[in-house]
Amino acid sequence: MPLKKICIFALALLVAGCGGGKQTQELLGSAIVPTSATQIAGNHSIFIATTRKASNDPNKVFDGERSATLNYARVSVTVPPIHQTGQIERRSRGKSDDPTKYFMASEVVGYDTAPKFSSALNADIAARGGRVIVFVHGYNTGFDDAVYRLTQIVHDSGYPGTPVLFSWASGARTTDYVYDKESASVARDQLEVTLRMLAQSGARRIDIIAHSMGTWVTMETLRQLAITGDRDLGGKLGDVVLASPDIDVDVFKSQMRRYGKPDKPFILLLSNDDRALRLSGLIAGSRPRVGDYRNASDLASYGVTVVDLSSVKGADSFNHTKFADNPALVRMIGQRLREDDGFASDRDVTDRIGQLGLD
Repeated sequence: MPLKKICIFALALLVAGCGGGKQTQELLGSAIVPTSATQIAGNHSIFIATTRKASNDPNKVFDGERSATLNYARVSVTVPPIHQTGQIERRSRGKSDDPTKYFMASEVVGYDTAPKFSSALNADIAARGGRVIVFVHGYNTGFDDAVYRLTQIVHDSGYPGTPVLFSWASGARTTDYVYDKESASVARDQLEVTLRMLAQSGARRIDIIAHSMGTWVTMETLRQLAITGDRDLGGKLGDVVLASPDIDVDVFKSQMRRYGKPDKPFILLLSNDDRALRLSGLIAGSRPRVGDYRNASDLASYGVTVVDLSSVKGADSFNHTKFADNPALVRMIGQRLREDDGFASDRDVTDRIGQLGLD
């Protein structure tokens, strides 16, 4: 590899990522400050299906190593009263575990078999009206980051259904790009297992939000479902939101051709100022990624609603997590997901979000 390309590759690995600023990677604290229910902004139960191995450190729960089988859990997470929409208030190393100041995981319940997990999941789905949202995170994401991100999305969007995190075995280090890509490949079949489990539950609708490299896992799984003749999960597949997809454009087109034009267009969020995807493209030999592709009309012909977020402000310096950290956008996505029939039209979705950059 030429020296110039090696330098570019090293730079990309050092600065590109989806996990954001790193904290302790501990999901559970050691001495949580006693807090009453009236002193927190929200308490959310996050169901977990993961291809990660259980961590030797019980406070981390799961680490970045791959498991040959799915592991299951449920995590209770509280949101502090000082929470600002779009942010994740995290405890820094050495700070107390104070639920009035930080997102805090207060309880983790493990399930040693799929039937036990399915039973608990089905009860929650029934209690919440039959709606499920599945979040598939991206590259360079620790288990703790993934749990807190889904909690933030559910809380800020006002999503009323059951949140399910599908967490694949990211190494959670910027230098693990290749490891993460291969871990994403390993996870495809297990995401299919998870979606089929949800379809066989009492869920009447299953929405999916996937981010960055997680969109590749999602698209590969949807492609597999299409090959089996069950691309819409028995009619239960709802909205599919692909945020900042880290997928080669030609690969994405191939996936969409095999899947076929969706009955309900997928929502594709892209931005031409996404610096993380620009660097990912350099690693791939200057090949454009879907998330920063300039020809939106080309992609729209495959059955997706393309939403250009280039003019929308993001809190991430790499402009890679706008779908979750822009307050107005995360609320708008929530409005879309809360309505069974979506907005009045796909064009309306594009127009409303596009207006965010003009306010």
